[in-house]
Amino acid sequence: MKDLKFEQKRSLSRVEAADQLSALADALREGGEAELDFGSGTLSLRIPDDLHSEMEVEIGNGEIELEIEFKWPTARKRAAPSATTAAAQEAVTRKSAPAKTGSGADRGKSVKRTAAKK
Repeated sequence: MKDLKFEQKRSLSRVEAADQLSALADALREGGEAELDFGSGTLSLRIPDDLHSEMEVEIGNGEIELEIEFKWPTARKRAAPSATTAAAQEAVTRKSAPAKTGSGADRGKSVKRTAAKK
């Protein structure tokens, strides 16, 4: 079962169709939170930087059908830490690791600590 499905079928003039596609193109270009007005209501979407797209054209029975589909996950991706951030975290980890003491058996064992998440 889908969480939400919005579907609208209606006849449009060529200009109205172009306006609808232009509004969608603007939302895709801007990214982030977008609101699309579909006449009968407004659809709010979060549009990420990366999308999967499919385009399909079918010709038959005296008609041309053009489908344009965009997909993206609903969950937000966490940004991978930059090399500078990773190096800084490792420096903090090294500074906060306790000094090694004890018998020779303890040598070679390392203590791994990570910075607390905010």
